[in-house]
Amino acid sequence: MLGGLVTATTLLTLTALNLRGLIIRTTAPEGSFDGAIPPEPPDYADPKHWSALPEREDAGDAAPIGVPSVNQQTAAVDVFYVHPTSYLGSGWNGPTTDAKLNQDTDWLSTNIQATAFNGCCAVYAPRYRQASGQSFYAPSADGDQAINLAYDDVRRAFAEFNQRRGPGRPFVLAGHSQGAMLAERLLIEEISGGPLASQLVVAVLPGGRMTVAGLAEAAPDVPVCAEPTQTGCVVAWNTRGPGFVENDLSVHRFDPRPLVCVNPITWRADLERADAELNPGAVFLEHPDPRPLPGLASAQCRADGVLVVDELGEVPRDGMSRLLDRVLGPENYHAFEVQLYFMSLRENTNGRVEAWWGARAE
Repeated sequence: MLGGLVTATTLLTLTALNLRGLIIRTTAPEGSFDGAIPPEPPDYADPKHWSALPEREDAGDAAPIGVPSVNQQTAAVDVFYVHPTSYLGSGWNGPTTDAKLNQDTDWLSTNIQATAFNGCCAVYAPRYRQASGQSFYAPSADGDQAINLAYDDVRRAFAEFNQRRGPGRPFVLAGHSQGAMLAERLLIEEISGGPLASQLVVAVLPGGRMTVAGLAEAAPDVPVCAEPTQTGCVVAWNTRGPGFVENDLSVHRFDPRPLVCVNPITWRADLERADAELNPGAVFLEHPDPRPLPGLASAQCRADGVLVVDELGEVPRDGMSRLLDRVLGPENYHAFEVQLYFMSLRENTNGRVEAWWGARAE
């Protein structure tokens, strides 16, 4: 012991550092991608390969206390939501048939993120053979193949989604972290430049690595959202505190140009700061008291595209979640960057849906 004293913060930091190394070691895929047997591909005609569907009760139906959701079976708009990484195994891709993994995905992803959209939309959330996290924070040729496998599932699920929802219906594209990166590719390859672009209300892709210049080059007809009611555009943000320092679990960026950053309080792509008091409510549906928490977090886009939170109230996190936050790095708010702006996102998406329909009525 240094000087006979070790503070709780020091112990927590040391534990987090040790756990970070342990996570990196234990989740490193064994062998090459080509030498592995991939999990069985999901069949999206089978409801069991979906985390959420509008015709049944599931994780996509939850709502904050006092906040009504739309009837999923009569909603006039759909959302296609791609969940973040929940797989911590040692394979290159996670199975969609593992009951515990599916339960984690439902509770820790669909339940707390996709539900932001059930105030306007019928929720579709596919399971997919998600790529190992190492594919993103330690990129390699094997990792690229794992990402391609995950994307192929998402692409096939999106085709099934379009069959189920019927022609011409407006939709929202949403995803977080790995889900945002896969949905970005979907936006570029399956939506931009085709008839689906006119049906896109908004793409909500926080926690990814989309750059402003990269989006303009790959999908020039789907711009960054500049106004709160603009449609057919993209919003994204990556949330950090002013003191955050990159570490071994930071997602590798291939493009050093500024990230897409739309302020999730003002919904403008500028550098103006929004005080926490303007935030209508963070929501943590995994918490025993899932009511909106107004004024919890501020928001300001930096020139490099990082969303800085310099005013943050008490975030309702349990012990394991707080340890996860430490593992990701102090002032890294990636794990709950959707929840911090849940009500703002919900209200804004509802407004964009109204604007989409209003433009068609003129």
